[in-house]
Amino acid sequence: MQYLTPDTAHEALGRTFVSDWIEVGQERITTFGHVTEDLDPHHVDPVYAAEHSPWGGTISFGFLTLSLMTPMLYQVYRYPMDGGREDGYPASYGFDKVRFVAPVPSGSRIRGHFTVRDVAERKPGQLKITFGCRVEIEGEERPALVGEWLSLWLTPPAGE
Repeated sequence: MQYLTPDTAHEALGRTFVSDWIEVGQERITTFGHVTEDLDPHHVDPVYAAEHSPWGGTISFGFLTLSLMTPMLYQVYRYPMDGGREDGYPASYGFDKVRFVAPVPSGSRIRGHFTVRDVAERKPGQLKITFGCRVEIEGEERPALVGEWLSLWLTPPAGE
């Protein structure tokens, strides 16, 4: 099994899926700061951060790193993206135990590791999949973040 699908979720228990690398460059970090109205110079001002930051330069926002888990998961969690969705669609149900472990310096590459920890019917038409998550920083021992991501596979009632 190369990809996780709702049909293969139960047989994927304990399996870890790994995304491709995503570069977290300064333009992405600065854009995120503007969109979220958080212009902390440790993130968006390379000159300031080089002089004043304990990290020696700008770093990604923790929430930017967290948000990049969505395209990472799209790489390993396969479902129809054609708008039809007759057999359902995924929805984020939330996170448990999220921790920002290590800073992601501007220009770094990160990738996600998603381990299927639990698959259970939440209620009819809702399959809850719990992923253990770890976002790796290329060349670093410590991960950028760890946590559990809860996903629901929502199956529409028959006839809809």
